[in-house]
Amino acid sequence: MVPATRERILDQARGLLDKGGSPTVGQIASAAGVSRASFYRAFESREALLEALDVQPEPGAKERVLETALKLVGASGLTALSMDDLATQADVSRATLYRLFPGKAALFTSLIHEYSPLDPVSHLLNTRQNEPPEVLMPEIARTVYRTLYGKGDSRLGVLRALFFEISSLSPDSTEAAHDAIRSIVGSLALYLMQHMQSGSLRTMHPLLALQSFVGPIFFHLMTRPLAERMLGLDIDGEQAVTLLTENWLRAMKRGDGDTDG
Repeated sequence: MVPATRERILDQARGLLDKGGSPTVGQIASAAGVSRASFYRAFESREALLEALDVQPEPGAKERVLETALKLVGASGLTALSMDDLATQADVSRATLYRLFPGKAALFTSLIHEYSPLDPVSHLLNTRQNEPPEVLMPEIARTVYRTLYGKGDSRLGVLRALFFEISSLSPDSTEAAHDAIRSIVGSLALYLMQHMQSGSLRTMHPLLALQSFVGPIFFHLMTRPLAERMLGLDIDGEQAVTLLTENWLRAMKRGDGDTDG
């Protein structure tokens, strides 16, 4: 019974999708002449049906969705993002959108990896961790700036979501962000601890040292558009974050009178 029902559902779903629509479970079940309960006995979810049909998104759909999501998140935030609106503005069907990103958690994870500074900074730490803080830390700051501003489009919306919207997201979305943040914070904290132990940096809790590094740079990045527009800020962005990092390095330099503890 179930195999025959499954094939009938697949045939009808294929026909509906071929017409260019984005049919719901109810519409597919109705076309196949089965109940929604029968549909879910044959397929555990709509996504499982699409996977069985092997519906492939058109070329460029994923990039278009991510670029549109970046703009929407920048304008209204991640919490307010509607997957239906995203599909409409990215000019893809809901079926295509959910095949690419089964939910907001998957979309947020891709936005983090595609547009946030976390992956570029992780790469720096993995490849240049033997360099001293006075070399590596300014380069980290410049990499963050280039990631957020260097492509010609502002990516501050993703940064705002990482810092301000995590607590309002679903557990799945929160976990995606936490995994990315834990990785980069852990690597940076370990790097700073090693240089504190070697005597090149002032000894303090590594998370406090990291907060004192990130804080001024984050504030500059978030307020830079306003400062340029209303206050006439004309200093180059990479130069600005480099100067802020140099201030941090001076504050973190271990003096002759410093003691451990």
